Amino acid sequence: MSSKTKKSATSHDHDIVHKPSKEFSAKARIPSMAAYKKLYKQSIDKPGDFWAKEAKELVWQKKWTKALEWKAPFAKWFVGGKLNVCENCVDRHANGPRRNKAAIIWEGEPGDKRTLTYGQLQREVCRFANVLEKKGVNKGDRVLIYMPMIPEAAVAMLACARIGAAHNVVFGGFAADAIVDRLEDSGATTIVTADGGWRRGKIVPLKPVVDEALAKYKHVKRVIVVKRGGNEVAMEPTRDTWWHDDVSKVTSKHTPKGFDSEHPLFLLYTSGSTGKPKGILHTSGGYLTGTYSTCKYIFDMRDEDVYWCTADVGWITGHSYIVYGPLANGATQVMYEGAPNFPDFGRFWKIIEEYGVTIFYTAPTAIRAFIKAGDHFPAACDLSSLRLLGSVGEPINPEAWNWYHKHIGGGKCPIVDTWWQTETGAILISPLPGATPLKAGTATMPFFGVDAAILDDAGNECKPGQEGRLVIRKPWPSMIRTIYGDKERYKKTYWSDYPGLYTAGDGARRDKDGNFWIIGRLDDVLNVSGHRLGTAEIESALVSHPAVAEAAVIGRPDDLKGQAVAAFVTLKTNFNESKELREELRNHVGKVIGAIAKPDDLHFAPGLPKTRSGKIMRRLLKELVTTGTISGNVTTLEDFSVIENLMRKISE
Repeated sequence: MSSKTKKSATSHDHDIVHKPSKEFSAKARIPSMAAYKKLYKQSIDKPGDFWAKEAKELVWQKKWTKALEWKAPFAKWFVGGKLNVCENCVDRHANGPRRNKAAIIWEGEPGDKRTLTYGQLQREVCRFANVLEKKGVNKGDRVLIYMPMIPEAAVAMLACARIGAAHNVVFGGFAADAIVDRLEDSGATTIVTADGGWRRGKIVPLKPVVDEALAKYKHVKRVIVVKRGGNEVAMEPTRDTWWHDDVSKVTSKHTPKGFDSEHPLFLLYTSGSTGKPKGILHTSGGYLTGTYSTCKYIFDMRDEDVYWCTADVGWITGHSYIVYGPLANGATQVMYEGAPNFPDFGRFWKIIEEYGVTIFYTAPTAIRAFIKAGDHFPAACDLSSLRLLGSVGEPINPEAWNWYHKHIGGGKCPIVDTWWQTETGAILISPLPGATPLKAGTATMPFFGVDAAILDDAGNECKPGQEGRLVIRKPWPSMIRTIYGDKERYKKTYWSDYPGLYTAGDGARRDKDGNFWIIGRLDDVLNVSGHRLGTAEIESALVSHPAVAEAAVIGRPDDLKGQAVAAFVTLKTNFNESKELREELRNHVGKVIGAIAKPDDLHFAPGLPKTRSGKIMRRLLKELVTTGTISGNVTTLEDFSVIENLMRKISE
């Protein structure tokens, strides 16, 4: 990456523009902004033609008659076409020159290792597809998957896709009640799980959690269990079987049937601010086209790459950018079971060195944890194989971006800062690494076929620098089809703010160069004395101070201002808490953003409450500052001691 200084569009934008290096652009699929703009215009003017061309690179058992049928808010893509998603991800590589190419390079937390070639992956998937069919799982059935990050998780998903059963992957950190909610809503009668998985040197039990759920929900007919942890589990003889026993009794031959392009592929539940979790439904042809295409262009994926996305298959990132997108591209990818800091914060960098990872895709929360741990961990490893970095899950603050660029990418790797959602299925706003000039902290430009805009409350497009609501004005192939079993909720949640437009629920602004800056969830936007402040923006300001490793900002009710700014700050190891530092940090925010943004309360926190996937649980912080205690759901909390420490700090 080469860099030059350029005047910022607003006072909050960083000045440095990183242009793609000539060497990277020369080999890239999209080599320049001119090439991007030309193709983008074509994709917006004639989306059906653009996406039909992308879809033709996949294997279809029956060609579609029409690329798009759109009756807002319901879309059908590649109408009348039939394909098998699993055939596209596995068989077309296994039956060709990639047969002996590594598909999944897996490392368990204790250090055990496995590699599956595309040929071996095909055999494993076919065997498990035969197991499911033998047990009476049919096209249209729902299968709940509750697994650690082991190859069998991907195999189970692909086997479901192969036989036309819709999978619902539940993150392994969720408790029994979450499983019950999803079983009740989806009507799944089959569960695939493991005895346990490894996390921070301990076995996390999974089968016992399933048993607890099934004590409350009685309609599950079969439970298939992978022996991973070796922890003792109860087996119900009429219902439970071991994966290894089941696959030993079936053949590795299975013919993939074609399913309608709109056939359900999976359900994935997202929790809303109110009400029960929403079952986001994704279908086959459009979703696969979207994930295939975004992988190809945004990660500039090629045959010699070793790609690693650090997400869990329990989230949409694991679906789209571990299982379906990379495998549809015939990629070699790394899959890792455990925590990023076990046995220490050098684990990720050692994995990159060992396997020669070329593309690395992780979350800002992880990056900020690495910053806090210290530069010596990545410095001890050879990271020269890396050619591209990615960021996912939340807006990346410029300081984390710059650290990532310098210490992990060696100042040479483009960073694709990707914006998308469970509902969008695939990345919608992102740089293209060979074309897009980069600024730290911005997701830059919409992907092909994505007509993104920022609107004010009246529905007018916002001017550069003005904040508003992020909307998508035209359908895209990987979009949510509905909320399972609740079309009215689907319409109300995503399509009611502006008629015929998808509302993402995120605030954003554009700079004068057209870059999209994602501010964060609209409910994370504070209204302080009539001024709108993005929590991500204040967090970024705090983290830009040399003493701060990580920050979380929430609003608390205030009689005078409406909302007051409350900040929680984790310091780097060589800094100590003090009244003087607290005041210095408050003034620092005032300098970076303006006096209105200075935190009213600033709490030093040894740690912040996070889910096992690394997201900060801001709702718990909000509850703490409002009530002084926690009464909400904490089943996904990684470390309960964090809350106890915070309660003590706040009461001091």
